[in-house]
Amino acid sequence: MNPDASTIAAGAPIEVDLAPITEGQDIKVFWRGKPIYIMNRTKKQIEEARAVPTASLPDPQSDQSRVKEGHDQWLVVIGICTHLGCIPIAHEGNYDGFFCPCHGSQYDSSGRIRQGPAPLNLAVPPYAFVSDTKIKIG
Repeated sequence: MNPDASTIAAGAPIEVDLAPITEGQDIKVFWRGKPIYIMNRTKKQIEEARAVPTASLPDPQSDQSRVKEGHDQWLVVIGICTHLGCIPIAHEGNYDGFFCPCHGSQYDSSGRIRQGPAPLNLAVPPYAFVSDTKIKIG
C-alpha cells in the first residue's frame, strides 16, 4: 500500500536508492513537485569545493555543512535556481556543478552560487540516510 499521487505531491517523504548512481553521475527525482538533484561527486569535485575560501562566496557555506558527515560524496539539492526559479543544468558551467542558462548563474559542485545574479546557494532539502545506499527525502 503506497500513498496515492496527490499525497506524494503534497510532500510525503520519498526514498531513493543510491546504488545505481555511479561516481561522477547525478540523477533527478521529484519531491513536493520540485526537482531534486542527487550527485555522486568525485574526489576531485569534493576537493575543489573544499578548497574554496568560504569568505569568498556570495552565500558563505562550507561544503561540509551541505552534505551528511561520512557521506561526503553525496550532494542532495533542490534543483531550482535561487534567482528566478529556473532549473539549472547539472555538470555545466565553470565550476563542474550547475549552470542556469536563463540568466547565467553558476553553482559549484557543492551547489553554492559562484557567479551570476542568483543571491543564494541551491537549497538542501531535509534528508537522511536510512542505509549506506538509500536516502529518505522529506
